[in-house]
Amino acid sequence: MIRIVQITSDETVSIRHKVMWPNHPVDYVRLPNDHEGKHYGLYVDDTLISVVSLFTSNKEAQFRKFATLNEYQRKGYGTILLNEIMSIAEKEQLSRIWCNARTVKTNYYSKFNMRITNTEFVKGGLNYVIMERSFLI
Repeated sequence: MIRIVQITSDETVSIRHKVMWPNHPVDYVRLPNDHEGKHYGLYVDDTLISVVSLFTSNKEAQFRKFATLNEYQRKGYGTILLNEIMSIAEKEQLSRIWCNARTVKTNYYSKFNMRITNTEFVKGGLNYVIMERSFLI
């Protein structure tokens, strides 16, 4: 059984660390403003397998630290979770949702009607680009 629920930022840390930055200290995946976000987890049966954090301000939202355990990737679970985040953004009548996408993942985010912006940067030796989706209000 699949379910998506709001979780605490502490519950996201293990998956963030394993998937995104396993060679860094665990605190590397914590965000200074984690307490300001809403955090969502996708469970398969009783196992938390995918997480994302949503930060909303001024009718816009940024999702961060979107990660799915490696053994569950390419099975549609992350897509289910990200579709839920897009639905939340629409329900909350946000004008825009965006993320710092790893450049190698831009094709994935394009499937959610997100477009590449002109803003690129490097973090931890990885290339990123800001991607966004606008909603009609």
